[in-house]
Amino acid sequence: MTPSNSNSRAILLMHCPDQKGIIAVVTNFLSENNGNIIDLDEHVDPEYKTFFMRVEWDLSYFKIPVDQINKKFRQLIGNQYKMNWSLHFTDKVPRMAVFVSKLSHCLYDILSRYQSGEWKAEIPLIISNHQVLEVVAHRFDIDFKHFPIDKNNKPEQEQRQLQMLKDYKIDFIVLARYMQIVSTEFISNYPNKIINIHHSFLPAFPGARPYHSAYARGVKIIGASSHYVTAELDAGPIIEQEVVRVSHKDSVKTLVRKGQDLEKIVLSRAIWNHLERKILVFNNRTIIFE
Repeated sequence: MTPSNSNSRAILLMHCPDQKGIIAVVTNFLSENNGNIIDLDEHVDPEYKTFFMRVEWDLSYFKIPVDQINKKFRQLIGNQYKMNWSLHFTDKVPRMAVFVSKLSHCLYDILSRYQSGEWKAEIPLIISNHQVLEVVAHRFDIDFKHFPIDKNNKPEQEQRQLQMLKDYKIDFIVLARYMQIVSTEFISNYPNKIINIHHSFLPAFPGARPYHSAYARGVKIIGASSHYVTAELDAGPIIEQEVVRVSHKDSVKTLVRKGQDLEKIVLSRAIWNHLERKILVFNNRTIIFE
């Protein structure tokens, strides 16, 4: 048989009320249409009686044309089992925009992974409310757009940002230590598509100098969290977290260094999971498939 599609793969993320036979129904659908399953992971939440699954399959000899898969799945399975699902294709390279302010550690980490080919993504745009990191964008040959923001012009500037994101065909956004609160209207344009990173001292140590506050309290653990952005500040579904032990021997400077190291790795893991379509959001929580 001649391959009907490219070497692309399809990824199905789904959840529905838990019931017998769902895995068999989905895998039979793929098998009957010559789909070779590459990876399958599932989970049942007993509290919500909900079934979750991620399945990835090779499209090389798949009988259903790519533009018809979603329709056929809905007709044969989705509607009957009251499923919520999304379908993705690996030959579609996601386009990421990075929002920054003045801190550069997360931006450099993102761009080094991007440049090395570690991620299958495109980064055509960096947006900032300051011009400090413009030189970094130019170094990596990425367009940099400056949107100064104050309390008087924020709505107008966000509308300009949204238009620019549309012009650049951006699929998702990473807030790489972007020190601005994003409005509910802005978020509504990218639901579960804006990834943020922050130190895990919230809410115990809020404000601009959390490591100084933590040092003053003699903390023994510091950490970082990455999450999707929602209208409720810093309360979106958590994607990734990490901690490291510290002691009385650590200064504010070493706490900042260790904390920034955590922020870089936690954010990179969150981006990786998003790019690999391994995240399913349910009731403000995330299911992270292996």
